[in-house]
Amino acid sequence: MTEDGKEVKIIAFLCNWCAYAGADLAGVSRLNIPVTVRNIRVMCSGRVNPLLLMRALFSGADGVLVGGCHPNDCHYTRGNFIARRRFVLLKDIFKTLELEDDRIKLVWVSASEGNKYAGTIREFTETLQQMGTNPANDEMFL
Repeated sequence: MTEDGKEVKIIAFLCNWCAYAGADLAGVSRLNIPVTVRNIRVMCSGRVNPLLLMRALFSGADGVLVGGCHPNDCHYTRGNFIARRRFVLLKDIFKTLELEDDRIKLVWVSASEGNKYAGTIREFTETLQQMGTNPANDEMFL
């Protein structure tokens, strides 16, 4: 819960081959994962359009996470490098627009790293709870 009593909402775009499998392993292993996250399976983190991340933030999410394969371990050879380049540019755009760039996160998770996925979600949830509700969700932006 944030300071104003609202539940944090996280949208996670997860690579089918690694990050989503890691999230699945965390669930099957019954690890403690906050209910704040909604996972969306994508074929590759490099195919996630940055505008989709911005739209999620302006449509009600308090945070957006992109999870992909570790560098040099991508099923599509270089998709995670594309995702990293896009993510750096998106962070710059957020800074230019004076938006909170800590509300977006990029993480590499392999299929065997269920603990890392669960820890990342817990950490991101705590960060967002401290930041409070996303000001971009305010009615003046919608």
